[in-house]
Amino acid sequence: MHLMKKIVVAIAIAYPAVAMAESTKDLKAELEALKAHVKQLEAMIEKVSTQTVQANNQAKEASAQAAQASSKADEAAASAGKAAENTVDVAEFNRIRIKTEAMEDAQEANGFKSVKISGYVDPTYLYNRNAKTSSFMFFNNNSSVNGSGETFGYDNTFFGSGMLNFEKELEGGTKLKMTLMPSKSAGAGYNFGSLVHEASFLVPLGDLNTRFIGGQLPDWTGYEMIPSNLNKLITHNLLFDFSAANFYTGAGMEVLDGKWDAKFIVGNLNSAKIDVARRNAPGLFYRVDYAKGEFNGFGFSGIHAGFDDHTQFGRLDLMEVDGYFTRGDWNTQGQIGYGRQKATAYNGYTGDAMHWWGLSGLVSYKITPRLEAIARYDYINNKRNGGGVFGSTYGGTCLDATGADANCPDGRNGFGSSMSFDGSNWVVADPTQGTNRSALSLGLNYALMPGVNLKGEYRYDRSTGNVFKTADDQYRRDNHVIGVSTLISF
Repeated sequence: MHLMKKIVVAIAIAYPAVAMAESTKDLKAELEALKAHVKQLEAMIEKVSTQTVQANNQAKEASAQAAQASSKADEAAASAGKAAENTVDVAEFNRIRIKTEAMEDAQEANGFKSVKISGYVDPTYLYNRNAKTSSFMFFNNNSSVNGSGETFGYDNTFFGSGMLNFEKELEGGTKLKMTLMPSKSAGAGYNFGSLVHEASFLVPLGDLNTRFIGGQLPDWTGYEMIPSNLNKLITHNLLFDFSAANFYTGAGMEVLDGKWDAKFIVGNLNSAKIDVARRNAPGLFYRVDYAKGEFNGFGFSGIHAGFDDHTQFGRLDLMEVDGYFTRGDWNTQGQIGYGRQKATAYNGYTGDAMHWWGLSGLVSYKITPRLEAIARYDYINNKRNGGGVFGSTYGGTCLDATGADANCPDGRNGFGSSMSFDGSNWVVADPTQGTNRSALSLGLNYALMPGVNLKGEYRYDRSTGNVFKTADDQYRRDNHVIGVSTLISF
């Protein structure tokens, strides 16, 4: 009310015309209007004052909370500092640091810096209908070493083996690799009894993309590899077993350029040393790969070399193209190959060279993250000049229908001329014609736990003629093989 009176007096002083109004009625009307305005102003002032007080109270409360939180944080930090002082023994920490540095120095001095060790074992059980065998296979030979009588065949390749791999990288990027594989190394079948599967080096020249390579290197043909931990099935495809080399010994170059990887070697085919008959005829081995994208790519490779000696086994030419596509749970791999070996017709009087071409395709699908189903189909066209391929061997001497000598087929692996039964004996039906080969494999791969895989495979091999020899010396067109394997790798 005092405020209102002051406002009225001020207005009266400021505007004397109001005090001199002509009538009391007009003056009262003016005063009532002023009172209404004064009440509105008082209400506005009171509202603003209330909001200001509330804001100040909220600010004080927030400030108090912040101060309380800061105090608690300081207390926690102090407590943590005291705990650290109570739990860390400075002398013990220094002792551990010195010991760790000494271990690192010793590791480097002993040559273990940048060393990687890996390996696997895969004990395998295999049933073979024609051979009437049912046995576990583990570190058995796949060649006749020390009179063991073992021979190479699609049912006795590189599975049932073990491998120990050492890799070392030197300063500057030079890399060394030594891989040992008892009984079934790439070199064991030719350098009899050798444990060495690979002994190779890689030396950068100028930059890491241009490399000098050499030593003994396993064959790099196709989409499958020798080590069992790099293959989905137990057995290998027909092109891998019978249209590829085992290893190369020599030196060459490798060049990396973006998505391209090209390499070649000049040296020996399946030999630690070139013999006298072909010491001036080293072979050429090459491979080019292209990683088109994240999920697919392709490559091609070639082998052009003499094998054994020029009088018995002539020059060999092998060429192939392979590729892959992997997306989600699906994986596909494929290969097409051609082979020729001069002066080695299976029945020499009908021609001067073995010729063949073939294909292989594999498809796999992950039923679950740990269980994978696999199917593979192989085919080799082998009809020319009595049949036979690079990896097959003659089955001895048989008679043909005229009574003349002819080469028996490779009865274990199913290559060569078909046999027919004349009522009393098996004879070579037509020495000029070979037979075509195919194989279908179905398998499962189950990841039991990290580093442990269980494999199972059923394989059906077939030929267009009677070339598979049974345990009772009969010949038939097909064979069945069943295998299971436990693969443990690290």
